[in-house]
Amino acid sequence: MKKLVLLSLIFMLFGGYMEAQEQKILVAYFSCTGNTRNVARHIADSLRADIHEIQPQVPYTSDDLNWRNNSSRSSRENADPSSRPAISGRVENMRQYDIVFLGYPSWWGQAPKIIYTFMESYDFSGKTIVPFITSGSSPIGTSATNLHRLASSNTIWQSGIRFAANASRSSVVTWINGLRLGISAK
Repeated sequence: MKKLVLLSLIFMLFGGYMEAQEQKILVAYFSCTGNTRNVARHIADSLRADIHEIQPQVPYTSDDLNWRNNSSRSSRENADPSSRPAISGRVENMRQYDIVFLGYPSWWGQAPKIIYTFMESYDFSGKTIVPFITSGSSPIGTSATNLHRLASSNTIWQSGIRFAANASRSSVVTWINGLRLGISAK
C-alpha cells in the first residue's frame, strides 16, 4: 500500500511538472534599433517559445525616433494619450498562449504607444504577461503599470525588468528561471 501511495505521489508530482513545462509561450516585442530584438531572441531561444515582432504599419525612421526633437513622430505619439500607431500583421491564434513575454524599448520611461495598440488588439484574459524593456539607463518605471491597466482583471501581470542592449543570454535565463512560472529556460 505504501508503494502504491508513493508511486501515486511521484506520478502526481511528475505529471504536474510536465504540465507546467508544456505551457505555450509567446515572446512579442517591438524594436526599432535591434536592442529589444536581442533580448527577445534570448528569451524565445532559451524557452523554445514562439516569437512575434510587433511591426508598425508605417516604419519609424531615424528622424521619427529623435527624442530630442519635440515634433518627431515618437515625441508626438508619446505626448498624445490617445495615440495608437497601426500595427502590420497579427499574432495567429493568440488564444493558444498561456504566457506572453512583452518586450519594448523605454521611451521617456514609458512603453511606445504601439505597445498600447498591441495590448488593445487581443484578449489576454487568463494569460500571464511578463514585461521586459531595454534601455541604457531608464528603469521600467510606470510603463508596465500603465499597460497592465489595459488588460482584463483576470490577466496575471508579472513585475517587469530592464535589460541593457547588450544583455547576455545567461542573464536573461537567470531572470526567467527566477520568475516562478513553472517554466525552465536553458
